[in-house]
Amino acid sequence: MKLSKSNTDRQAAIDRSLTLELVRVTEAAAVAAAGWRGKGNEKAADAAAVEAMRGEMGNVHIEGRIVIGEGERDEAPMLYIGEEVGAGDGPQVDIAVDPLEGTTLCAKNQPDSICVLAMAERGGLLNAPDVYMQKIAVGAGYPAGIVDLDQSTRENVTALARAKGVPVSEITACVLDRPRHAGLIDDLRSAGVAIKLISDGDIAGIIHAVNTEDTGIDIYLGSGGAPEGVLAAAALRCIGGQMQGRLILDSEDKRARALKMGVVEPNKKYRTEELASGDVLFAATGVTDGSLLSGVRYRQGSVRTSTVVMRSWSQTVRWISAEHRR
Repeated sequence: MKLSKSNTDRQAAIDRSLTLELVRVTEAAAVAAAGWRGKGNEKAADAAAVEAMRGEMGNVHIEGRIVIGEGERDEAPMLYIGEEVGAGDGPQVDIAVDPLEGTTLCAKNQPDSICVLAMAERGGLLNAPDVYMQKIAVGAGYPAGIVDLDQSTRENVTALARAKGVPVSEITACVLDRPRHAGLIDDLRSAGVAIKLISDGDIAGIIHAVNTEDTGIDIYLGSGGAPEGVLAAAALRCIGGQMQGRLILDSEDKRARALKMGVVEPNKKYRTEELASGDVLFAATGVTDGSLLSGVRYRQGSVRTSTVVMRSWSQTVRWISAEHRR
């Protein structure tokens, strides 16, 4: 949030308090979803996460509005787009949630299922319809526009390799393993690029592409859910990196839905700052073990959680391991 100098200290205190409150929300969702790990029931796992997240969110001192959620009012009983949430006694904010990113991963007890929430000042998050979005993301430290959705796959990886000072054969790309990406995968392999295929969870995939030093992944490419694109952009606002996204509105129905949600340029290429603007808070808690976060651990008399929480205003990233007595 843009602040005058006189308000800086007061705003910082408010933000620190909200950061810890967000952690409690994603922790509650993760613990609830973890009870369904490996049981093959995606709907039950998602419902448990939604109910726990919505319940805990009522304790957060905000006047919140869901802009990325579980669907329209007539499609979801809670955390639906437009729902008012929070205790009603704090700042007015917009909220994006994915109560269980990787429902299939949770149901199969596979890596990188997480519970995710982002918060920004009112109007700070793109109100994206539940459609696919073309995405491309790289880490920080590169010239602006080093990669671009309007360039070919080969042009993007060649430009990235040149900027890194390495041959293209040393570039690793992260891609969702989907039939629709067959052509993209062929293009990457013909260019000599190594590919990290992920079965689900492209929020974590985009974060991995930005944290190259820790993951060895240099670039994320492909299409995935638009809501997840907004959540990933919120994380990138906090940790740096470049991202572009473009909504795939390939039918009249999708274009009409997007227009109803305020999207007036159907072919617009969104930058990170246009997907998530102003001061942004982001939190994610692991449900299953993954390369980003450890999953929920059950112990005798307690539960242990692993959470990452980020804040764009201070560029702070905190890793929180918490033990909850049962």
